[in-house]
Amino acid sequence: MSPRVWITGASSGIGAALAEELHARGARVAVSARRTDQLARVSGGRMLVQPVDVMDRIAVLTAAEKVIDAFGGIDIAVLNAGAWNRFDVTDWDPNSFRNQFEVNVFGMSYGIEAVLPSMLERGRGTIVGVASVAGYRGMPGGEAYSATKAAQINLLESLRGGLLHKGIRVQTVCPGFVRTPMTARNTFPMPFMVEPEFAASKIADGIASGKPEIIFPRRMAVLMKAARLVPVGLWSRANARLAARRQR
Repeated sequence: MSPRVWITGASSGIGAALAEELHARGARVAVSARRTDQLARVSGGRMLVQPVDVMDRIAVLTAAEKVIDAFGGIDIAVLNAGAWNRFDVTDWDPNSFRNQFEVNVFGMSYGIEAVLPSMLERGRGTIVGVASVAGYRGMPGGEAYSATKAAQINLLESLRGGLLHKGIRVQTVCPGFVRTPMTARNTFPMPFMVEPEFAASKIADGIASGKPEIIFPRRMAVLMKAARLVPVGLWSRANARLAARRQR
């Protein structure tokens, strides 16, 4: 039987590429995001289009219900919606901070809430949360974004332990830099940049393998994993030098 997949944040970038990849691999795919016209382009009439704003809890619950009704269930939920805005500590912007948490953390929470009951009832299912290697360590400019990604990583790790014995798989996706409309707004160097199609292939392979953590590209994964081992004082001094260069 073809897996039934629901992907949020599917109007562009990783989500759109993953929808195409999974559909090509035989999945029945439903795509969600705010931009209906973009979803229609991604779908090309081959996928179920279900517009939603992930900041609206009731809308997310309703969207999931509609996908479940159309497909008879959701086997794999890919919670991919994300927001990024560069943060300036000298001009603290609480609205930007709140927006990134509402999309990245609360949006993911609403998606989990939307699909979990039916998965628990069936005793099977897969929840795939798209975080980022930015969640491994804090860096200047990422005061909000990196914090949301760290929260997502910990949320998914906690959820994995709580659901494993109930037959539900939880997978964490931590991409490095992927060429998307979001990264196009970055003004700092982005090493090891990959294309959305590469990311989609890696994620699809990871979902199929069932691995708990899907990280790519490999060089970025090694770099950021190693960064976790750097002592806090040393990491802070390195970050201070980086911040000073950016402010010149």
